[in-house]
Amino acid sequence: MRARDAPAVPLTKEEEVRLVPTTAALRRKGLLAGLAVVALAASACGSDSGSTTSTTAAATTPATSAASSANSSSAPTSGGASSTSGEASTSTSGGSGATVEAALPNSADCSDPASGDAKTATSAEDLGGICGLIAAAKAEGALNVIALPPDWANYGTVIDTFRKKYPEITVNSQQPDASSAQEIQAAEAAKGTTDAPDVFDVGTAVALESLDYFAPYKVTTWDAIPEGNKEETGLWVNDYTGVMTVGYNSDEYGEITSLDQLTDAKFQGAVALNGNPTEANAALNGVVFAALANGGSLDDISAGVDYFKGLKDAGTLSSVDPTPATITSGQVGVVFDWSYNQLGVTKQLEAEGVTWKTFTPSGVALGSFYNQAINKDAPHPAAARLWQEYLFSSEAQNIWMSGGASPVLYEAMKASGTVDAASEANLPTIDSAVVQLSQDQAKAVNTYLADNWSKAVGS
Repeated sequence: MRARDAPAVPLTKEEEVRLVPTTAALRRKGLLAGLAVVALAASACGSDSGSTTSTTAAATTPATSAASSANSSSAPTSGGASSTSGEASTSTSGGSGATVEAALPNSADCSDPASGDAKTATSAEDLGGICGLIAAAKAEGALNVIALPPDWANYGTVIDTFRKKYPEITVNSQQPDASSAQEIQAAEAAKGTTDAPDVFDVGTAVALESLDYFAPYKVTTWDAIPEGNKEETGLWVNDYTGVMTVGYNSDEYGEITSLDQLTDAKFQGAVALNGNPTEANAALNGVVFAALANGGSLDDISAGVDYFKGLKDAGTLSSVDPTPATITSGQVGVVFDWSYNQLGVTKQLEAEGVTWKTFTPSGVALGSFYNQAINKDAPHPAAARLWQEYLFSSEAQNIWMSGGASPVLYEAMKASGTVDAASEANLPTIDSAVVQLSQDQAKAVNTYLADNWSKAVGS
C-alpha cells in the first residue's frame, strides 16, 4: 500500500468540518452526498472551525477535498461544494445541471489536427476541442504519471484503459509508492527534463502548499464538478474519496468487533497503519479515526495517539509496510486504511485463499479527498491535459468506483445515467454521517503529531 499524502505541517487540509447525514448506504446516496455543500456553507457563515454542521439535503460532493474558501485559489477543502454566499447548493448534478457523457473519444475516433499551445491551454477548446487535444497528445507520444500504485483506487485499470484508448501515448508510471510530498519533490528535481511528472495526484495539505507548481485547466466536465471540489481556475480538482476502515485477516484472527480487541496477545506485532502519521495522510487519518472511536474528537486527537501507544505497549503494533505480500506472509494481519485500499487487498487475498474483512466502529465515518493537478512544467503538456479529461470522464470515474473509491462526479453521473451498477456495488456502506478535519483542525493535528507521535509511539 502506498504511504501517500505527506501532511505538510503548517498547511490547511480542508475548509470546514463536513458532516453529511448520509443514508445507510454510501454507495446509494454517496459519501459524496452533501459533504462539500455543508462545509463551505458553514465556513461562509462564519461558523467556528471546531464545530460541526449538518444538512438534510444530499448535495453532491465527496468527503475530503480541497474546497475553496472565500479565496478558492488558496484553500482546497476536504469535502465539497461550497458557496461564498453561505447558500448550500443541493444540485444533484454537481453544477448548473451539467451532464457527464459516457466516455471520452478514443484515438481512432478523431482526425482533427491540434491547434494552439498545449502548455498554456486552460481548456480543450484552446487546442481545437477534445480531438485537437488528442492529436496534440499523440504527437507528444508520452505521459509521465507518479505515485499511482496499481492497487490504489484501481489505478492499474485506470492506466491500462488509457493506454488502450490512446496506444500512441506511452504511459510511464514513476515511483508508484511515493508520497504526495515526494511527487512535488520529483517535479522540482526533474524540472526541465523529459522525466518530470506531467500530473499529480496529491493530498489536500500538499496541494495547498504547492499551488505554484500547478497549471490551471478546466476539463470538459468542469460544470458537473461541485464548486467546493475544485480551485476556481482549475489549479486542483478533487478526484475520489473513501472512508477509514480496519481491515483484517479473519482466517487468522476471527471476527473483530471492537478496536479494544487489538491489544490482545494474539495480534502480537500484527497491527499496522499505512505509513507514518507524521508523513502520510492515510496513517494520519488512521490516528484521527482511532481518536474518534475512543472518545476523542476532530479537535482533540490525543486519544488516537494514546490508543496506538497502547498497542505498542501491548506489543501488537507493527512498523511493517502493509502489502498483500506482508499480509499473506503473516507479518501484518490488521491494517488501518482507506476503504478503497481495503477492497483491493480483499480481492487480491481472496485469490490466495485468505479472507480479508473490514470493520468500522459504529458511528465513526472519517473521509478524505485526493486532488488532481497538472505540472505547470510538464514535459508533455497535451498528454497531461488529456489525462485529466480522461480521469474526469464517466469511464475513469466508474473504474475508480469499481476499486471502491467514491468519485467526485458520482452525483452528476447518477443524474446523467452514466453510473455503472456493477462498479457502484463496490462502494462501502456506512451507518453514520461522514466527517473530516477542518482547515484549523488539520493544522492542529499535524502539529500535535509532529510533537507527540514519535515520543509516544516511535517512528
